[in-house]
Amino acid sequence: MTATDEHVHPRHRLFDVLQNPIRFSIAAALDKAEKLSFREVRDAIEVTDSALSKQVALLEQAGYLKVQKGFVGKMPRTTLALSAEGRTAWKAHLAALRDIAGD
Repeated sequence: MTATDEHVHPRHRLFDVLQNPIRFSIAAALDKAEKLSFREVRDAIEVTDSALSKQVALLEQAGYLKVQKGFVGKMPRTTLALSAEGRTAWKAHLAALRDIAGD
C-alpha cells in the first residue's frame, strides 16, 4: 500500500459485480467448493432457477464464473465454479469488507 492508498476508503476496493446479494451468495457458496451443480447452488442460496440463471450469466460475462453444461445419462447437468479471476476478486472483495468493518 502506498502513502496515497492509506487515505482511500476501502469501499473503493469493492467489486461492483459482487455487490448484488445473489451474486455475492453464489461466490460465497462456490468459494467453499471446487464446483457445484446449478441445483446445489440454487438450493444453498434459496433462489429460483430463473433468478440464479440471470445472476450466473452476469458472473460468467464478467469472467468470474466457469459454467460447464453436460449430461448425466439423459439428464442435463450444469456445473458452476469460480474462475481464477473470480476467486481473486472474491478474496479481495471480502478483504475490503473486513477493512470497512474494522476487522
